[in-house]
Amino acid sequence: MTVTTLAVVALILVALTFDFINGFHDAANSIATVVSTRVLSPGKAVIWAAFFNFVAAFLFGTAVAKTIGSGMVDLKIVTFSVIFAGLVGAIAWDLITWYYGLPTSSSHALIGGYGGAAVAKAGFSAILPAGWTKTLIFIVLAPMIGLILGFLLMVLILWIFSPTAPARVDRTFRRMQLLSAAAYSLGHGGNDAQKTMGIIAGVLFAGGYISAFRIDLWVILIAHAAIALGTLSGGWRIIHTMGSKITKLVPVGGFAAETAGAISLFTATHFGIPVSTTHTITGAIVGVGSIKRLSAVRWGIAGRIVWAWILTIPASAIIAALVYWATAITVAP
Repeated sequence: MTVTTLAVVALILVALTFDFINGFHDAANSIATVVSTRVLSPGKAVIWAAFFNFVAAFLFGTAVAKTIGSGMVDLKIVTFSVIFAGLVGAIAWDLITWYYGLPTSSSHALIGGYGGAAVAKAGFSAILPAGWTKTLIFIVLAPMIGLILGFLLMVLILWIFSPTAPARVDRTFRRMQLLSAAAYSLGHGGNDAQKTMGIIAGVLFAGGYISAFRIDLWVILIAHAAIALGTLSGGWRIIHTMGSKITKLVPVGGFAAETAGAISLFTATHFGIPVSTTHTITGAIVGVGSIKRLSAVRWGIAGRIVWAWILTIPASAIIAALVYWATAITVAP
């Protein structure tokens, strides 16, 4: 086995490690609402979410993967060192925020790390503005869309079911929430697994194993398998924050939040936009919580989360740049 082949295999394993941590870190996105409303136990919820994370491999295209792999950074400057440093930056930030129970975006950590490593190698000319523009716009739009959809869905549901006894509404939406949780997990797997696919395709391109950027079936399957296994392992610190600290949810609210998040993710994935699943579901939960009164949302917790969002891209970029400078001499290009 050649040095190049060993480097490719090693980087693919690092990328899959990030994908696993993405699932682990973002398990809260998929199951926090269904656990906090006691529709499913935590163990059953992660199995439910992990299954649909993997099934998403057969339902969505690869538009997001192409944006991440070839639309953010100039492929001409991408080397093994750049990819390695970018992945380490993303993994480090994910683990830091997991430790503190902050539901930050693994997607933005990856984007920040990849961009930071590329800038460390070649300056800001390495950045492709078009890919970054829509991603940065959706840092703001994703939670706002989730918030608005969550709010409107709750208004619609309350209007439709206003004559119905509360106990019957609760029973109905306990069943319905299984469907909304499944839909959200499909959206989560469909958008987030593609980000790792894009990185793996970049590794294969840098190593000369593909002559043009493309996403092969085996790449799709291993990326979805890794994120599903990560979700299966759960990220309990963040699940607690998402499921109970932001606002108190009941099954009807959980259904509205998950459905709003799923609609947002399906749309973004269709158009190849690498959005934050964390931002989307957090916005939806806030929107659902605020239907009662603004004080139903714990704005102190929400504000702490927003600060973590703001810091994610620059923090992961700085870590990745430092890793690149430390390893560029010793890691083969």
